Amino acid sequence: MFNPLAAGKPLARLETTVSRPGKLTFIALVCTALIAGTLFTYEKDRLRAQDAKRAKAAPDTPVSVATVGQQAVAVSIHAIGNVEAYATVALKARVDGQIVEVNFEEGHKIRKGAVLFRIDPRPFEATLRQAEANLMRDTAQSEQTRSQERRYQELLQKNFVSKEAYAQIRTNADTAAAVALASKAAVENARLQLEYSTIRSPLDGFVGKVLLQKGNMVKANDSIPLVVINQVQPIYVSFAVPEQNLVAVREHMAKAKLQVEASPPDSGKLTAIGTLTFVDNAVDATTGTIKLKALFPNKDSALWPGQFVNARLKLFDQKDALLVPSQAVQTGPQGQYVFVVKPDSTAEVRKVELDRVDGEYAIIARGLEKGETVVVKGQLRLAPGTRVTVAKPKTGKP
Repeated sequence: MFNPLAAGKPLARLETTVSRPGKLTFIALVCTALIAGTLFTYEKDRLRAQDAKRAKAAPDTPVSVATVGQQAVAVSIHAIGNVEAYATVALKARVDGQIVEVNFEEGHKIRKGAVLFRIDPRPFEATLRQAEANLMRDTAQSEQTRSQERRYQELLQKNFVSKEAYAQIRTNADTAAAVALASKAAVENARLQLEYSTIRSPLDGFVGKVLLQKGNMVKANDSIPLVVINQVQPIYVSFAVPEQNLVAVREHMAKAKLQVEASPPDSGKLTAIGTLTFVDNAVDATTGTIKLKALFPNKDSALWPGQFVNARLKLFDQKDALLVPSQAVQTGPQGQYVFVVKPDSTAEVRKVELDRVDGEYAIIARGLEKGETVVVKGQLRLAPGTRVTVAKPKTGKP
């Protein structure tokens, strides 16, 4: 058997000779890793340069933009309102008779005092003449008995008649005077009944459908009215707001008159401006709302009873509010954001906090500055750093 010690060779030299192949392998692996890392870095830089070149060569994304505006904005409460007539009268007859005239057209405007219906006046005229005749008779009788009473008074002073006889004559005179007064009252009542046969409008307004036409018999205070009249100048708009707004409404109403705007649904056109006049005395427990009512002059009759409108109750003006078109604000996993166009015409994602949305505009609490440019159309084609072609901006002022 071979013995290294016997051969006279050092042991350390033998170990070095035996482990050399493993060291070479390690060195080869390290070199390979260095070469791979260098190739990876090179390829990464090459791809990045290609992406930059491709992005530079890509066409700019066209977008529509708006400028962030700053101004005073009204703080308002929005609700659906219902238009109510200022006054409604269901016109009824006050005497019995036959309708002989209808002096108006359905749906037309009428003035207070205008003659609308006439009931056959002949029975009431006859009754009035009879009452006047009775009054003349009773007045003459009263005057005759009063004259007799004066003569008996003179005779009583001369002791030509007894006190009992004078008392009887005086009683007769007083009775005749009372009868004359009753006849006078009957004349006034007959004249009033005759006046009731002519039915006039008690207010300015618009008449509805005639419910009893000419020739029909009517009764006093019948259940069916002759016609319904609505007064629309001025006019009310009633609406309900959540009870959480009650404190603010009462607080600002105590300081000044609150303005209410009304407009037709699905229309940005303002119809009328009125004033809040009524806050209900209790919250509706079933809906958690409080009923409010506003008064509108309605001189052009733009509001009509029964119509539904969008009501906007203005509480106060918020100064120096930042606002942008509401379509500029997008919602993502991390909240709301907008695309801001930087001076180098690239898009930047900016997280924002909204105060509220008021119609077509959003009021920004933080995240934007006055004068910045935000994208309002074309956000779906944008990413951070995308170059954009900016259309002519429009101001953020509502």
